[in-house]
Amino acid sequence: MSITAERRRALVTEYATAAADTGSPEVQVALLSERIGNLTEHLKTHAKDFHSRRGLLVLVGRRRRLLDYLKKKDQARYETLIGRLNLRR
Repeated sequence: MSITAERRRALVTEYATAAADTGSPEVQVALLSERIGNLTEHLKTHAKDFHSRRGLLVLVGRRRRLLDYLKKKDQARYETLIGRLNLRR
């Protein structure tokens, strides 16, 4: 369910806005989206795992707050990010 170190590095380099960037909203949202995807797949096979379901809802809320922050600060960055991640809004 967790992200491997090499996958994390790949996501950071793909979504980084600067050379040593690891904490920008783009990187954080990309990492959260990866974790959300992994948990969603887990819950498809383990439908009664309510502890993981609660964790999934926490991650979705955190991603939503980061996206709202990015939308408020820079609309263009927000739109490119949701386009790259194939998010609905």
